[in-house]
Amino acid sequence: MIFGFLPNLGLAEISLILVLALIIFGPGKLPEVGKAIGKSIKEFKSAVTKVDEQISDEGKGFKE
Repeated sequence: MIFGFLPNLGLAEISLILVLALIIFGPGKLPEVGKAIGKSIKEFKSAVTKVDEQISDEGKGFKE
C-alpha cells in the first residue's frame, strides 16, 4: 500500500493535501520538496532498522 502510514486518510483528504502542497510550494518546487521528504523517510526507516537490530542483539545476550 502506497499510503500505509496514513491509514485514516481517504482519497479526498490525500487529494486536498496534494493541492495545498501545490499551492504552497508551487509547481517548480514541488518535485524538490517531494524528493526531500522521500529522503527523510528513507533515513528515518534506516535509523529505526538500526535501533531494532541493536535491541535484538542486546536481547540475545540475556537469553544465553
